[in-house]
Amino acid sequence: MSQSYDIDIEEVEFLRHGDTPYMARVFRPRGAGPFPAVIEAHGGAWCEGNRANNDTINSEVAKAGIVVAAIDFRHPPVATYPGSVADVNYGVRWLKANAARFSTRPELVGSMGTSSGGHLVVLNGMKPEDSRYKSVPLPGGATFDARVPYVVAFWPVICPLGRYRDRKAKPAGEQAYQGRAGAVQQQERYWLTEDAMGEGSPLLALERGDKVEFPHILYIQNPADELHPRHLMEGFINAFRAKGGKLETHFFTGPKYDVPRSDPTSQVAKAAVAAAAAFIHRETGV
Repeated sequence: MSQSYDIDIEEVEFLRHGDTPYMARVFRPRGAGPFPAVIEAHGGAWCEGNRANNDTINSEVAKAGIVVAAIDFRHPPVATYPGSVADVNYGVRWLKANAARFSTRPELVGSMGTSSGGHLVVLNGMKPEDSRYKSVPLPGGATFDARVPYVVAFWPVICPLGRYRDRKAKPAGEQAYQGRAGAVQQQERYWLTEDAMGEGSPLLALERGDKVEFPHILYIQNPADELHPRHLMEGFINAFRAKGGKLETHFFTGPKYDVPRSDPTSQVAKAAVAAAAAFIHRETGV
């Protein structure tokens, strides 16, 4: 990172469903900008977590001169698939509509996410105009769409159906699934059916030949990560590139699948964050 910025953190209500507000935690570099900006989606097997999950990553990305708007979105039992995809789609449009407020420009807005949040940003990036995903209206924002030129995906669940079947075949691994309900149970809560898991899979969308868009993607993962199976990662990377999409990778090693988040002072974490920031700056040219 060539320059380090002081940052400010602001809590903003960006969305409301009924009487329930949904918040964005906005990490903003100090300065006039314009800065690149990303909507950031946290992980939690589509069922848990909040905008603070990835503070350790988001603060460091922001210090590299990038606005990060980490958002809350609907979980079960409030909403199942595709509720959270729709909230992420709305978040992109909201950030574009408020670009000047956050020292950015609409064309500089991309997305970033971890695990199930990585899935959400990749899926929305590939299908931003899906009628279900863009179903939440943005007051006064009809001129803005949810297309993004780039996506940073940290260990995304790139094929929910493949991961579900992988976890069912490895019950011993379920017992150590982050000390919470297993991935199988969580996926069933969100997706409800295997048909939905397959329909919402970025990997299977490519294999089926669905009509998709191709934002530039940076894929960050520990290849030894059993929670995000390597064969699914490699299948997506190969299929995306075969279709003409631009995809870069940053692989890291270590005993944990989420070192950039769980051990932020390590050299592995710093290198991953630096790769993400450099990619965003290259993609936006600022």
